[in-house]
Amino acid sequence: MSSSAVPAAGAAAAMLLVGTSTAVSATIADYPVFSGQALRYALAAAILLAVVRHRRLPRTGLTLRDVLLLLALAATGLAGFNIFLVEATRHASPAMIGTVVGAIPIVLALVGPLTERRRPAARTVGAAAVVTLGAAVAAGFGGGSLHGVLLSLGALVGEVAFSLLALPLLPKLGPMRVAAYPAALAVPMLLAASIVLDGTSSLRLPTPTEAAAFGYLGVLVTATAFFLWYDALRRLGAARAGLFAGLVPVGALVTTVALGLGEAGLADVAGALLVAAGVLIGLRQPAPTGVAEGAGRRVWQSRTEDERRVPESFERQ
Repeated sequence: MSSSAVPAAGAAAAMLLVGTSTAVSATIADYPVFSGQALRYALAAAILLAVVRHRRLPRTGLTLRDVLLLLALAATGLAGFNIFLVEATRHASPAMIGTVVGAIPIVLALVGPLTERRRPAARTVGAAAVVTLGAAVAAGFGGGSLHGVLLSLGALVGEVAFSLLALPLLPKLGPMRVAAYPAALAVPMLLAASIVLDGTSSLRLPTPTEAAAFGYLGVLVTATAFFLWYDALRRLGAARAGLFAGLVPVGALVTTVALGLGEAGLADVAGALLVAAGVLIGLRQPAPTGVAEGAGRRVWQSRTEDERRVPESFERQ
């Protein structure tokens, strides 16, 4: 099994789980949106923080930069994303929103390497374009006003920030803490938005059906999917991990069909196939130059003792 197989499977599972939230969210359509999201993140944060404590992970002191990044991640990638997404549904069709947010693979393929001061790989960018096209085909090109498009772009920015702001935190905090801390920080943000926009009446207890839906969203779509995604992001990088974001519409399609809420059309199947093709193209990258040099070096070192004296300048390359 290749070194990228496990994180790739984790990234795929994370995005498929996120896709299932579309059908599950239909069961909580009557519950106040922002307070509902606060419940979801509170449950996820409690689970993740309990795991952190149970595993007795080494303590890590947070610098002011770490705290600001975590606050920004919670405000944009979690609370901000949900606010923009909810407002967008009032001015644009779900298909239009899905098409705009489906551009995540291309954005991460371009911006991810730039944040690391590297040039984007042409192969990854091309694969991301195929994945984004597949997501657009699966979602369909719906209608909406300019206001709706702008709000959808805000949701896209929030989704991109969810990954990019986590990158500098992952080496120090690890995927479990990076998943837990922003989820906890997003709770008061969403509660404040709920009170401002919907009033105190939005803070009601969910029905048993709604509670079950929030349990699914909190445990699987948030706690589990967030950890899997951040683990894959740390090990694959933003550009390659971002390819799997195109699986969100596929997860939504599978869940919708499995629950009997709809049927798979030709566009759905075509979009899913395009996404799969783009992911495979992006993951099958040629060996980097350093690997080729390493292979050549091993051949050189298999010769006689005198021939195996590698210059010091070459070893530092």
